[in-house]
Amino acid sequence: MLDTKTIEIIKSTVPVLEKHGEDITKTFYKLMFTNHPELLNIFNHANQKQGRQQKALANSVYAAAKYIDNLEAIIPVVTQIAHKHRSLGIKPEHYPIVGEHLILAIKEVLKEAATEEIIDAWVKAYGVIADAFIGLEKSLYEDAAHKPGGWDDFRTFTVAKKVKESDVITSFYFTPADGGNISGYFPGQYISLKLTIPGEEYTHIRQYSLSDSPEKSYYRISVKKEEGNSEKPDGKVSSYLHNELNEGDCIEISAPAGEFVLENVDKPVVLLSGGVGITPMHSMLRHLDATGVNHETIFVHAALNGNVQAFTDEVHEIAKNNPLVKSYFCYENPTDKDKTEKVYSKEGYITSEWLKTIVPNKESMVYMCGPVPFMQAMYEALLDAGFKKENIRYEFFGPSMQLKETQSV
Repeated sequence: MLDTKTIEIIKSTVPVLEKHGEDITKTFYKLMFTNHPELLNIFNHANQKQGRQQKALANSVYAAAKYIDNLEAIIPVVTQIAHKHRSLGIKPEHYPIVGEHLILAIKEVLKEAATEEIIDAWVKAYGVIADAFIGLEKSLYEDAAHKPGGWDDFRTFTVAKKVKESDVITSFYFTPADGGNISGYFPGQYISLKLTIPGEEYTHIRQYSLSDSPEKSYYRISVKKEEGNSEKPDGKVSSYLHNELNEGDCIEISAPAGEFVLENVDKPVVLLSGGVGITPMHSMLRHLDATGVNHETIFVHAALNGNVQAFTDEVHEIAKNNPLVKSYFCYENPTDKDKTEKVYSKEGYITSEWLKTIVPNKESMVYMCGPVPFMQAMYEALLDAGFKKENIRYEFFGPSMQLKETQSV
């Protein structure tokens, strides 16, 4: 427990962290990777370059300072991060390294404002925060290991099947190389792939949502090939998976993780996605179909057109065979073939007005995933359409962020 004086000092730094948080976290990562380059085997290099990891950490440090006298208030955030840490293989021995470089970064950015008293308080506070993460992650490792067919770190799997789902999305089916069982998971969860890519100095770890129902003897992920442009290169890992990883190859995989899962509630469900964000939504839909849908389920997906759309036939088949399931596809720029075959419901973008017409029950639980701009637009549209904020769940691919309510909502 922290003493009253320490808590007061930490809370007094909240305005400073709000202003300088990202400068501190950028400096933190620079110092840590300079002194411990081996940690580049764990951290996502792309998120570092895009600045998303720095922003996410800054938000976490800010929240920890703001609620230092009531850390229970940020348990959902802590739990989400802990799941990611367990999936990546973060261990207790990493925390002193992080703590040391966080303090160094605070000193470097704040300079003379980082008094001995403030640094002392942050050393104590970090110890409490780190202990909370270590304790929670220990239970997550144990839980993963003790499940039937489970394991606690990485395990070797074989690529049993590789299936092209669209022009940009390919599915990979994984079975254990040791021939053993696999642990179950909740629809919406993800696995981490640890990859050694030829020519790359460091290991790359990426987390991908599972895209099939848990009632299977394999794990399936469906990966979009990230094409580069003038501003960014091709996705290193997605390109490797699409171009180099073949059936029969072996790969290291973590046990399923994540707290963005389909809840067992007796309410209508809306599964809303954009682009490759369809993957966890499709897992949820297939699970509901496999276990028996007992409430209205509306599947809504936005894509550029049918050429890049994955799982079209599977979704239509489920909706066709179950009167409680309805599916709607919205294509921004449908092809001539799309128009001829009439596989989509709306051209353009998903709007609050359209949501009002296709989702009659505004008490529905909404699960949402997709690119950040898409989710921000959908969050605003859902609120504008009358859905309750507390019934909206969402998942980011990459470091966690917070969707914002606009003034007009």
